[in-house]
Amino acid sequence: MREALLDAAEALIAEGGPDALSVDAAGTTTRAVYSVFGSKEGLLAGLAQRVFEMLGESLARRPVTDDPGQDLVDASVDVFRAMAVDNPAAYRITFLRIVPDLDLGQDTFDASQHSLGLLRQRFERLAAAGGVAGRTVEDAMGQFNALCEGLASVELRNPRALGADPEGAWRGAIATLLSGLAVAP
Repeated sequence: MREALLDAAEALIAEGGPDALSVDAAGTTTRAVYSVFGSKEGLLAGLAQRVFEMLGESLARRPVTDDPGQDLVDASVDVFRAMAVDNPAAYRITFLRIVPDLDLGQDTFDASQHSLGLLRQRFERLAAAGGVAGRTVEDAMGQFNALCEGLASVELRNPRALGADPEGAWRGAIATLLSGLAVAP
């Protein structure tokens, strides 16, 4: 029931924005929404939680090779970009915060911390290989996340802005960032 409600909510938001979502338009009874999520805001927070769960699950499935930089390039495309392109409404709720003052709640925070912990492990491997010269792992992760969010936002707004090959643009931008991180500021 949870996944069906989230799917219905995401479809409504994709079609008409967050204002199109109401608990009685979420593809089932109002009672179901309230029993699973407690409120419309809980349903929206559930979408954000699912985004972080998807990111964590996808990142956990990614292979770890002897090239931590390439692993991060691949993860940016195959995990973050894929999530944003495949779930643009949920991306906008979660990262662009298109619903002002939405409290995403503890479960969403916990899911985000889990997925960030998996990303941190990837960056710790990069740091061990000398790939974050003069920076902390958290600083490097922050720059990586900012670039991923920026690329996703631009691609969702106007895919042609990234050229004929958006995936190639992602790979080039992330590789360039990682090359820069390897040089002390």
